[in-house]
Amino acid sequence: MTRTAVRYLPLLILAFAWEAAARLHLVSSLALPPLSHVAVAWLDLVRDGELIDNGLISIYRGGVGLLLAVGGGGGLGVAMAFWRPLDALLKPLVELLYPLPKSALIPVTVLWLGFDDGSKILLIFLGCMIPVTIGAYNGARGADHALVWSARSMGASRVRMLWDVVVPSALPELLNGIRTALALSFILLVSAELISAQQGFGYLIGYLGDTGAYEGMFAVVLTVALLGFAADRLYQMLMQWLLRWRE
Repeated sequence: MTRTAVRYLPLLILAFAWEAAARLHLVSSLALPPLSHVAVAWLDLVRDGELIDNGLISIYRGGVGLLLAVGGGGGLGVAMAFWRPLDALLKPLVELLYPLPKSALIPVTVLWLGFDDGSKILLIFLGCMIPVTIGAYNGARGADHALVWSARSMGASRVRMLWDVVVPSALPELLNGIRTALALSFILLVSAELISAQQGFGYLIGYLGDTGAYEGMFAVVLTVALLGFAADRLYQMLMQWLLRWRE
């Protein structure tokens, strides 16, 4: 408990500094409302149902897009590492898309699928699939060749060798790629909803900011930040559980 308290002490200090700076008028209340006012606005948004309704829509969009990216990117990365013709065909495309700012795809997905959920899900899928693919590819390529040769000499089929040798070897890198994609999904989701949505966290942030309800705007921003923080912590626990066999 002491270690946990020390670990999160900077967040508590930041909260006190935020409240003090606003109360002492060191910063304009328009630019930084007191944290206590933000907390009251958060309760009002929850009570009215706005935060929960928009949050559920955002979680649905982000969750579906991320799951599709994990399934598609993980399978594609392992397949590229395992089958050289596919690697030669797709590796240049993956390397081309990797440095591309993923938010640049927002107008493209809107053009293809409009302003509904589909464009946000597609954006998250396209943006998050790349780090997952690269993680799976690097992990599978780093599989111990001695284990691969041993599996072949013992008569293992290509599918059995892929499942029993290559996938476990790729798992650590794959999980790191998924963690990167998890953080990226929050960024892409809110960015897309700010620009082209009528529901969701991003839309709510933009709407409250445009109407001058800055306490509510900060409340939604902090909600997204805390959800991302909690998702990352839970995912790290899942990673530790999945990688217990390495110990």
